[in-house]
Amino acid sequence: MSDKPQRNSTKKTISGNQQVLDFLDKLQHPLQEEIEEVRRIILSADERFTEHIKWNAPSFCIGNEDRITFNLKGKGFFRLVFHCGAKVKPKLPLPLFDDHTGILEWQSNDRAVVRFLNMDDVKDKEENLRWVIGKWIETSGSS
Repeated sequence: MSDKPQRNSTKKTISGNQQVLDFLDKLQHPLQEEIEEVRRIILSADERFTEHIKWNAPSFCIGNEDRITFNLKGKGFFRLVFHCGAKVKPKLPLPLFDDHTGILEWQSNDRAVVRFLNMDDVKDKEENLRWVIGKWIETSGSS
């Protein structure tokens, strides 16, 4: 019989949703309520969304592919980053779609951000944000 202590092989796995809830519970950000409201909007925009913590922030997936991630590093604002996942993809000649709402700031043809300043800004952008989320999922290969 070995004198080595036995490791517990039944590691408790925390669900992605619980990871995000724990993260938000510990988060100290002046726009906490706004962040939680945008999270609610994202999750209600498509029932296929799952969430977890990636890149030190809540990230939202469809079919295990990250598509939308918070960037909480700004002062007086936060960003929502729309992307096509963690893997490098071939460069696109044009943006994924024409954003008639004007809320996206294109960083490249397959990456864009939306900046939020306060709750009024979140509410003002909500309808357009829902449209952008749907269009992003439709055109980014996660439909």
